[in-house]
Amino acid sequence: MPLTMTLLRLALYQPDIAANTGAMMRLCACLGVAMDIIEPCGFPFDDKRMRRAGMDYIDHVTWQRHRSWDDFQKQKGVSRLVLLTTKAARPYTEFSFQKGDILMVGRESAGVPDDVHNAAAARVVIPMAPPMRSLNVAISAGIVLSEAVRQLGATI
Repeated sequence: MPLTMTLLRLALYQPDIAANTGAMMRLCACLGVAMDIIEPCGFPFDDKRMRRAGMDYIDHVTWQRHRSWDDFQKQKGVSRLVLLTTKAARPYTEFSFQKGDILMVGRESAGVPDDVHNAAAARVVIPMAPPMRSLNVAISAGIVLSEAVRQLGATI
């Protein structure tokens, strides 16, 4: 069954850290954004741990679990995949987000593999002061999701 079309979705590619996953669940709940979690995860993925990581916000976010990248690909439908990556040239502030976009963040330890990178319709970067390389994945998601929500004129 294709994913339900919402204003935006946030996809987590094989997240490594349960606390970051919980923080992004809370972010999605607060911004009214749906979430996809693409396994395998770097932590045991069970109700007890997700409830602890997502606290009471887990009950307020629409999320879907995907057993693999292929499973996610089959279910995402025609939605445009926008990858947040340090390997992009286009700043997120110069990108035009669209209703139905899926914004994807990679693993905390390794980002995404080349095949996932190449599958993205667009790639955006958060500019930062040299020699800094990257932000925490949950912070990155918050920055870019906020801009996408702003551009789309969403009211919460």
